[in-house]
Amino acid sequence: MAAVTSHDHDQLSFVFGLLGNLVSFLVFLAPMITFFKIIKKRSTEGFHSVPYSVALFSCMLILYYAYLKGSGNALMLITINSFGSVIEIIYLSLFLIFAPGRARKRTVQLLLVFNMGAFGLILLITSFIPLDHQKRVEVVGWICAVFSVCVFASPLSVMRKVIKTKSVKYMPLPLSLCLTLTAAMWFCYGLFKKDFYIATPNIAGFALSCAQMALYFYYRKGQKKEEQPVVKKNKEIEIPDDAILIDGTVITIRTDEITNHRSSVETHKNQPAGNIETEGATACGTAHHHNVNDTSGC
Repeated sequence: MAAVTSHDHDQLSFVFGLLGNLVSFLVFLAPMITFFKIIKKRSTEGFHSVPYSVALFSCMLILYYAYLKGSGNALMLITINSFGSVIEIIYLSLFLIFAPGRARKRTVQLLLVFNMGAFGLILLITSFIPLDHQKRVEVVGWICAVFSVCVFASPLSVMRKVIKTKSVKYMPLPLSLCLTLTAAMWFCYGLFKKDFYIATPNIAGFALSCAQMALYFYYRKGQKKEEQPVVKKNKEIEIPDDAILIDGTVITIRTDEITNHRSSVETHKNQPAGNIETEGATACGTAHHHNVNDTSGC
């Protein structure tokens, strides 16, 4: 079996770097579904800005790392992280527009302290501390590795919410799936490129992404069971012989009264005309007795 040459390593790193760019492109676009919902409802609901802030910070760091390495050695890193920085800024801008006051305030504080303050501090320290170029690349590389793990670990707060609420509403499957694929692609890229500052954090990233997917399918299955409608069986009720059921209401029919009424009608039919008139006069007199203002024919 032929040995893998340095040229083969370069070709493989290019292939996996290209695949990593494509999958990472999907990762950056995956939250678009979430933000379409936010724009439609004009509210961020229970979504957090932390994953987008951490992702932006990681893109900024890797761009700085790629700049120190030189564009010839890190072209794949420059292309995808430039796009990532732009798209994360758009997401954070939309979040600031639609977030309620408290969430907006926390997001602004996070951007000022984390994305501007911490990145500026790293930039100043690594630029002005007397280090040779290779040492500077190594220091920034380790910082990138740590924060790349943070990108994968940032949805842990969402995972905690999923466990607590037993709902996968705030953990979309496309994002978890894309994170798993991108971790695998960039691990292979770093391995063939012999850039362990890129390969190492993606091992942890792959494990965390798989955990997210397992959590999604576990609670998604339970959520479907809860969503099934519960059909209650109607209790059987005994309806008496002298009753009928109308719209769930039992109405009793007084058969004895109906019988008496029929007997009274038959009696009136059989009486002579004079008796009927007497009864009519008596009835009319009773009416006059109760209502002196009656102007009827009686």
